Amino acid sequence: MARLIGSLLAAACLLGASSAHAADAFYQNKRLTLLINFAPGGPTDIEGRLLARHLGKHIAGSPTIIVQNMDGGGGAVGTNFLGEVAPKDGTMLGYLTGSAWRYVSLKETSRVDFLSYRMVAYQPGTTVYYVRSDVPPGLRTSADLLKATGIVVGGLTIDSSKDLLERLTLDQLGLSYRYVTGYTSNSTARLALQRSEINFFAESPAGYRSVVEPGLIAKGEAVPLYYDPGWNGTRYSQPSQAKGLPMKPFHEFFRDVTGREPSGKMWDIYRHVLAINGAMQRMLVLPPNTPQGAVDAIREALHQLEHDHDYAEDAQKTLGYVPDYEAGPDVQNEVVRALSVPTEDKQWLADYIARAGK
Repeated sequence: MARLIGSLLAAACLLGASSAHAADAFYQNKRLTLLINFAPGGPTDIEGRLLARHLGKHIAGSPTIIVQNMDGGGGAVGTNFLGEVAPKDGTMLGYLTGSAWRYVSLKETSRVDFLSYRMVAYQPGTTVYYVRSDVPPGLRTSADLLKATGIVVGGLTIDSSKDLLERLTLDQLGLSYRYVTGYTSNSTARLALQRSEINFFAESPAGYRSVVEPGLIAKGEAVPLYYDPGWNGTRYSQPSQAKGLPMKPFHEFFRDVTGREPSGKMWDIYRHVLAINGAMQRMLVLPPNTPQGAVDAIREALHQLEHDHDYAEDAQKTLGYVPDYEAGPDVQNEVVRALSVPTEDKQWLADYIARAGK
């Protein structure tokens, strides 16, 4: 009997070792494509390429990682491609911005249910706002924004979280502006701002620190305004990317320049957008029905990346901060819970979006 038990235990150990080896070898001799749903040069691209440079060495099997940009539709083109066309064998991983918010605001028009994707990880984030200094009557400080006339806001699509946050902050401040949307990426909108086609824009800290701050801000051509605070439904927080930024979070800026606390329906909607887009500004997503082995391998690599000094040094140099990815086993359920907005607020948003298109 002892011999039989010993044999069974040995067989179980061999089976466990074999299964572990199979999981470890999921990406052996494979190539992994990182699909970025915005154009080259923008903040999503900067962060995605940084990740691609370092992630492969932590994935068991050490696959080669190549980057493919697929921009358009405020990120929808790349997101839809990942769900409809991309191989479902773990060889294509999406690095997405704006997808969680699009699910909330445009669920009925999505060709693939976003919640059917395999959610690998997400990264909390924020958005930084700035304006050209030559907007009449001439701006020198962020508080001068309330005197500005002739503001022209640039956006990506009328339903993107970026556009909504830009409009919501200016509308809460009671400012008049002209709204121009349809730019294919942050980089193209930034070029439009440099050409004075628009004069107000917002982007993530990656783009702000790497391009805007050393260029437009340093030359006095633009003025930093405020950034979006973190909001989890009950309290504010400072996103890690916001540390060291030369401006205040929007609710503090609002209080400073108006003398009162923000409130009302627009404020509620603004915080809804923050709770979704801010918590899940960047997402690492695999196509629907991708094997669990791929999910596990990439999540484990992300955990190991937290202790990679070369990655941290490269990130600090490139972005000014080290991205913090949430990659726990409950990511899928966390995303499902977060993407819940009251019906009446969804209708308010739908009406607000529709008014922008008129």
